[in-house]
Amino acid sequence: MSALELSVVMPCLNEARTVAICVKKALDFMQRNDVAGEVIIADNGSTDGSQQLAEEAGARVVAVSEKGYGNALMGGFRAAQGRYIVMGDADDSYDFSALEPYLEKLREGYQLVMGNRFRGGIAPGAMPVHHRYLGNPVLTGIGRLFFNSKIGDFHCGLRAFHRDILELLDLRTTGMEFASELVVKSELNHLKLCEVPTKLAKDGRGRPPHLNSWRDGWRHLRFLLLYSPRWLFYYPGGLLIALGVAIFIWLLPGPHKLFNVTFDVHTLLYGSGFILLGTQAVMFSFFARVFAVSEGLMPRDPRLEARLERLHLEKGLILGTLLTAMGVVGSVLALGAWRSLGYGVLDVSSSERLVIPSVTMLLLGGQLIMGSFFLSLLRLGRR
Repeated sequence: MSALELSVVMPCLNEARTVAICVKKALDFMQRNDVAGEVIIADNGSTDGSQQLAEEAGARVVAVSEKGYGNALMGGFRAAQGRYIVMGDADDSYDFSALEPYLEKLREGYQLVMGNRFRGGIAPGAMPVHHRYLGNPVLTGIGRLFFNSKIGDFHCGLRAFHRDILELLDLRTTGMEFASELVVKSELNHLKLCEVPTKLAKDGRGRPPHLNSWRDGWRHLRFLLLYSPRWLFYYPGGLLIALGVAIFIWLLPGPHKLFNVTFDVHTLLYGSGFILLGTQAVMFSFFARVFAVSEGLMPRDPRLEARLERLHLEKGLILGTLLTAMGVVGSVLALGAWRSLGYGVLDVSSSERLVIPSVTMLLLGGQLIMGSFFLSLLRLGRR
C-alpha cells in the first residue's frame, strides 16, 4: 500500500503561465503541514510547454490522449498513489497552498469534500456574471432538488475525496459535466459529503477559457435529467395523467363553458392524449431506472425494487387486458349506435364521448401489455 497520503491532481491544457505556480503552492502546502504527497499534472495535449514547466516545478506529468475535462481528470486519478485526492484547475484560480480544510475533513471521515465559492468569496472578475447569478445557482438548485443534496456549489472545481470511492462511483462522463457526475453519484451512493468555504481568484491564464457557457451548461443539465428518471419522466408523466383524467371527468358528461368559451369533445381528445403520453412517460421512468441499474450507471434502490416486485408481469398483463376489453366493449357500443342510424352522419358531440374513451382504453391496454413484457425483459438482465 502506498505511503502517500495526498495526491493533488490538476488537469492541464496550455496552462504555461500558471501551472508552475499551482504546483509550487501545492508542494508548499504539503511541506508546511508535513503531508506525504505528490502533485500530478494530467496533461491533455498542451502545446505551450506546460509539461516541462510542471516537471521543473516538482510535479509528475501524466499524458492523457483522450480529450476532455473528465478524461484528463480520470487519467490523473488512475496515476494517483495517495490515499486522498484533491482535484483543481491549473489556472491559479484556486489556492493550493490553503488545502488545510479539505484534508481535515477527509481525516475526519468525509468521503467527498466540496468547495463552496459562494461562501468563501469570489474575487471581482473571477466569475462571469451569467455564471454567478444564473448558471451556477440554477444548475445547483436543480441538482439539490433532484438528488436531495445539501451541496451549495455543484460546480466548484476544487474538491477532495477518498481514492477508494472511484471504483464504487464508476465515473464515465468525459467533459465538463464530470463535475456534476462526481457529486450526483456520491449522493446516489449515500457517501458522506460536506462543504468548505473556498476562495475563487481571477485566473491567470491570459487566454479564453476552455469552458463554453451554453454548451457545457446544457451538458450539465442533460446529465442531471438523465440521472433522475423521476424528474425527467415520472413526475411530468404523473402530471399529464392527472390533467387528462381531470379533463375526462369534466367533459365526459357533456360540454362546459368557461369564460364564455365552450369546451367539448375536441378538448376531450387532448385529455386522452395527455393520459396516453403521461402513461408512457411513467413507464419510461421505470425502464430508465432498471436499465441504469443493470448497466451500473446508478446504484441499486431497494424502494424501487420493492415497487417493481409489486408490479410484476402478470399484474400488468391482467390490467392491460382488462383495459383492452373495456375499449373493445366501448367500440362495439359505438358501432351499434352508428348502425342504428343506418351508418349515416353521427352527432359528433355525443358519439365521440363514447369513441374517445374506448380508443384511449384500447391504447392504454396495449401500452401496459407491451410495457410489462419489456420491463420484465429488462429485469431478467438485472437478475
